[in-house]
Amino acid sequence: MTSNRASNAVRSAVTRQALVTAARRLFAERGYGDVGTEEIVHAAGLTRGALYHHFHDKADLFAAVFEEVEIETNARIAGALEAAGVTDPVNGMKVGAAAFLDVCAEPEMARIILLDAPSVLGWERWTEISNEHNMGLVYGLIGRGIEVGRIPAQPIPPLAHSLLGALREAALYLARAADRDVARLEVGAVMDRFIESTTAA
Repeated sequence: MTSNRASNAVRSAVTRQALVTAARRLFAERGYGDVGTEEIVHAAGLTRGALYHHFHDKADLFAAVFEEVEIETNARIAGALEAAGVTDPVNGMKVGAAAFLDVCAEPEMARIILLDAPSVLGWERWTEISNEHNMGLVYGLIGRGIEVGRIPAQPIPPLAHSLLGALREAALYLARAADRDVARLEVGAVMDRFIESTTAA
């Protein structure tokens, strides 16, 4: 009985992931509004019944796609920090911000994270999911910065939310820019200055 339950759980997880993978590719290519559920289940090799077994509707499926993208983005930011060997927390914020902007410069990632997610999920749900995966890293860098005297002692939450808010707006500007290469350089420089000004000891 236990073995059957385990097998069913594995099959269920595989089916769910197939739907998320298919939807992510289609949403990234054409955007949420231009992709129908029938196309998603066909691409996943499944049925509409399978989709509605795992998700309430297309928006619920999009939320799962967005969460997967956020997890991947956070991993890329953490990887950039590790690769840079950053020891200074303020420089760590700059490296992290740059890694996030690099992700958002990719058209398919920008479409999901910035162009579709706010309208499909609503601002509150969008920021809730994003904060769940990113806020811990920002809190950690600010806390370490205060600890070593690189950032003035202050309540961490308002500074963390202000930094993430500015970064999201910078990324939205980048995603909507006609020339993303130029915009990437411009917003990168702006974010570096913003981080320096808001964390100056």
